[in-house]
Amino acid sequence: MSLPLLLSVFPFLLLGCFLLYWAGARHAYARRKPAEIGEPAAYDWHFFVPCRDEEAVIATTVARLRADFTGSHVWVIDDASDDLTGTVVAALAERDPRIHLVSRHRPDARIGKGAALNSAYDALDRHLGTADRTRVIVCVVDADGRLAPDALAYVSGPDGFGDPETGGVQIGVRMRNVDDERPLPDRGRLANAYARLLVRMQDAEFAVSNAGMQLLRRRTGSVGLGGNGQFTRLSALDRIAAAERRPWQRDALLEDYELGLHMRLAGYRITHVADTWVSQEALPYTRRFLTQRTRWAQGNIQCVRYAGRIVGSRHYKASGVLEALYTFFQPIAHLTALVLTVVMLVAAGRDLDLLAAWPLALALALVSVVPFVLWGPVYRREFAPDRSRLTGLLWGFALWLYAYHLFVVSARGFVRLLRGRTGWAKTRRNAETAGVGPVATES
Repeated sequence: MSLPLLLSVFPFLLLGCFLLYWAGARHAYARRKPAEIGEPAAYDWHFFVPCRDEEAVIATTVARLRADFTGSHVWVIDDASDDLTGTVVAALAERDPRIHLVSRHRPDARIGKGAALNSAYDALDRHLGTADRTRVIVCVVDADGRLAPDALAYVSGPDGFGDPETGGVQIGVRMRNVDDERPLPDRGRLANAYARLLVRMQDAEFAVSNAGMQLLRRRTGSVGLGGNGQFTRLSALDRIAAAERRPWQRDALLEDYELGLHMRLAGYRITHVADTWVSQEALPYTRRFLTQRTRWAQGNIQCVRYAGRIVGSRHYKASGVLEALYTFFQPIAHLTALVLTVVMLVAAGRDLDLLAAWPLALALALVSVVPFVLWGPVYRREFAPDRSRLTGLLWGFALWLYAYHLFVVSARGFVRLLRGRTGWAKTRRNAETAGVGPVATES
């Protein structure tokens, strides 16, 4: 295929895939039905809270989990923190037998979130003894995470663990600091305006765009588990551990999503419940945001290794295979589009006839903008009804601009892979100062 023909076909192919996926997600979101609640008392609940240098937030998170879900156990994994995380949790555990501290130490610590979660799984295994493990539900919560009070009722329902075939449930994610007027209290007005918009875009991304994607995945049978608000049945974790030596993959940058893949490959059902949520703090700092998203993009690229197993699995239907492959190859598609854009600009400089194609390029750009813009009014109507319709449209336009970070992080993730840097990088909390301990491990 000649270069000009490749340049003309590939953008249409990418745009067609994107529009098809967007249409499916938008339809699934618009046609979603309310989930039925169940009886949380039918299950034993254990919260896993992985921590590294979380002194600023962990006490509040643990106290809230114990207050809102009084019959639960909270397992805090201190992954060799340099601050007082372990000390804070140990003091809480002395006063409450349902709070457990799992301490990890170098050189075995700080090698990834999956390894930390596996240590909690081992501790829980020793703690339970001969309990009915089909009734034991493990929930992973971020150190700054806050579950909605009705979360356990919804995941217990017939759409969740009320179905004995269900191995995992992912709930919605919201950004708790979305209405913070000064996300950067030590910065000026312009910096805070930008930070507010960045926080708002993260909330809109998870509340409507990602929710639509997960609801589409419910239909295709390829729901992805996330790192916050992830519920799994212990018996399903046991089965994966028996096959893979551990539930969470130690070398995975998306250990949560890969866990979901293993569950589906093992024949378990995974679903998404959009009627309840877990909240976390959005990142108002560009550098921290890009660090987080680079890890996600690199983890996505790592998941390409599962393509063959998924294509050959009897537990994935055709639509699920296509959805999973689309997800795996998104960072690669972004990177390819970025490279072709550069090639196209260079070619345009050498062949002025290509400049005559600007109407087509403009049409492609407009078609790519519209899907993002249409999410804006949906988000305003459902999550910020006090704002004007114009604001909703502007948020939609901002979502389009915000989406361009995917090209940046895809390139960064690919470069990290080429350089052999596969270490798990922890994103700083907003409450952390710039000088508190190391934030990443590189290998």
